[in-house]
Amino acid sequence: MLTALWVLPLLGAAGALIVPRGSAGAARVVALAFSLAALALSAVVAVRFVPGAMGYQFVESATWIPRFGAGYVLGVDGVALTLVLLTTVLVPLLLLAGWRDVAPTNGEHGAVSRRPHTYVALILVVESMVLVSLLSLDILLFYVFFEAMLVPMYFLIGGFGPRVGAARAAAVKFLLYNLAGGLVMLAAVIGLYAVTAAEGSPFSAGTFDVRAIADAAATGDLGASPAVINALFLGFLVAFAVKAPLWPLHTWLPGAAVESTPATAVLMMAIVDKVGTFGMLRYCLQLFPDASAMFAPWIVGLAVIGIVYGAILAIGSTDMMRLIAYTSISHFGFIVLGIFALTAQAQAGSTLYMLNHGIATAALFLVAGFLVARRGTAEIAEYAGVGRTAPVLAGTFLVAGLATLSLPGLAPFVSEFLVLVGTYARYEAAAVVAAVALVLSAVYILWLYQRVMTGPTTEADRRIRDLVPRELVVVAPLLVLVIGLGVYPKPMLDVITPAVDRTSVQPAEQGVAAP
Repeated sequence: MLTALWVLPLLGAAGALIVPRGSAGAARVVALAFSLAALALSAVVAVRFVPGAMGYQFVESATWIPRFGAGYVLGVDGVALTLVLLTTVLVPLLLLAGWRDVAPTNGEHGAVSRRPHTYVALILVVESMVLVSLLSLDILLFYVFFEAMLVPMYFLIGGFGPRVGAARAAAVKFLLYNLAGGLVMLAAVIGLYAVTAAEGSPFSAGTFDVRAIADAAATGDLGASPAVINALFLGFLVAFAVKAPLWPLHTWLPGAAVESTPATAVLMMAIVDKVGTFGMLRYCLQLFPDASAMFAPWIVGLAVIGIVYGAILAIGSTDMMRLIAYTSISHFGFIVLGIFALTAQAQAGSTLYMLNHGIATAALFLVAGFLVARRGTAEIAEYAGVGRTAPVLAGTFLVAGLATLSLPGLAPFVSEFLVLVGTYARYEAAAVVAAVALVLSAVYILWLYQRVMTGPTTEADRRIRDLVPRELVVVAPLLVLVIGLGVYPKPMLDVITPAVDRTSVQPAEQGVAAP
């Protein structure tokens, strides 16, 4: 069932590409149909998932490269299931949101291009690779798809942005940053395999099985020196910190988000970047519990800087889309803060935050994208009084914005509250600074709404039409989820908490206390 889950989007991508050149609408329909099929299958997995069961569920295992102990091993726990659901819910909505983003153009000899076919196919390829990364229980398998997803993302950013030159530059920067982080991780993956294959290790041969290595690390039997373990931990952390992104490795994100189509930007910020924070939970904490505890104070400090830094840059931004991109840097700081607070409460909040951030950011960025598409500019100063001419657009923008600033009753509030409470138990100063920084989020969201949606209407803004049915179909489910998870987050926390409980106790069992 897990194999079918990631293969379905790949089949959809192939189906979209073989649709005849002049049938862009048919290619979009094929892509949407396969993404909905993946959503339905993920719902089946969620229904059959047993929240309190020990270990991974729906495990599939097959031989891949037996000489090096690498296998095709898939499984799902509560953390992975949460992000799988986020991915499969968002992708159909992104395909609908980007329905008109890419139009076919006439190429040589008057032939119609296949740009729309390629666009939707690349989105589905990214979905497939993200799902494999979330479901993989083999470190080498995870690494292959963790890196491979950069290729379709590069073409989505550089090939379909509104400004071709700037989009290509942003795509190159995105690729270089992430490839550099990936190369560091590759060295760590090889080093970890060498540790498992060394004489005196608890393994009969080298292995990439994350379950076996995590068990050995939890009991202190991994058989490597602390210096080696620390170096391996940092190798994994750098790659995940670039992907997340964590300050100061974040500088590729704003440009990539602004120069992409809105659907691509949401795919990157709400889905792809979550693989980085997911990797911190599954690999950094489980494989290197001692190193996680030792470096936690430093990582918490970087996370707090990112929270404040992102918020300040958002306040100073004059571009609507760039402002929202900066808010994601701040939010990722909260997620990383919760992970490395090393308490079950903070990590549960952090995992829930990954889900809630993805939903809220998707709603805000897509509504802003609909608005920018109508006026042709993202400059905040160019707007005024949009709420008078497009009240539904303004209303959805307000709800999404309030969710972004974590208004009580909306989904991000619950996760942010858990992160802060769990962090305060270990790092009081960091929790206080992060809580104070919440005021900054109110500043940039309310200021943005006031400038764009209120005041006297300009002549250009009077021509802005309200949301059309297709756009309402995209936004309405996101807002329902924002409100529903804000009022009743228990079902997701019941799935998440057992998984993070097993992760968070490992550093404590090693006898390493955070200061």
